[in-house]
This record gives sequence, C-alpha cells and structure tokens, in this order.
Amino acid sequence: MKIKKIIKSIIKKLAIISFVIVALNVAQASQIFAANEEPLTVINNLSDFIFGLIRAVGLIILGFGVVQIGLSLKSQDPSQRANGFLTLAGGVVITFAKEILGIITGG
Repeated sequence: MKIKKIIKSIIKKLAIISFVIVALNVAQASQIFAANEEPLTVINNLSDFIFGLIRAVGLIILGFGVVQIGLSLKSQDPSQRANGFLTLAGGVVITFAKEILGIITGG
C-alpha cells in the first residue's frame, strides 16, 4: 500500500515537472530573422515567378499550335488548320501576357 502511494506521488511530480518544462518551452520567445527587403520586393519576386510559370505554359501551347498547323497542312484539313492558328494565337498571348498587361496599364 505504501509503495503504491510513493509511486503515485513520484508519477504526479514527474507529470508536473514535465508540464512546466513543456509550458516554458512553448512560452519561450523565439528569434525571427526578417529580410531587410521591402514587402513590395517580395511581392514583385512572387509576381515574376508566377509570370515565368505562365510564360512556360504559353510556350508549350505555342509549340502545340505550331505542330497542329503542320499536321493540318499535311492532311489538308481546314478545321484543324483553324484550330491550329487559334492555338498559336492563344499561345502568343499567354507567352507575352506580362508585356501585354504592362502596355495596357502603362507600366
């Protein structure tokens, strides 16, 4: 009987000590190192990255449009040729989207 009480008190003390250690670690202030850049620089970098991805997709569509036009010229299919030119035009617009937006907004 006495041994059970001693074991319970030891477990209770260990639980309290563990809780205090965890609480102190959670409440501890951590250092955060921020970049010395302005927030707009970060946003501009993200914008450049996203427009780079869009340009890559546009180049893929542009290449697909060229292939589609070439296949339509070989098979003499006017509807496929029309789709190829539309795909080619869409690829050009997507590839140069950033420049087109810059011209429209004047920036």
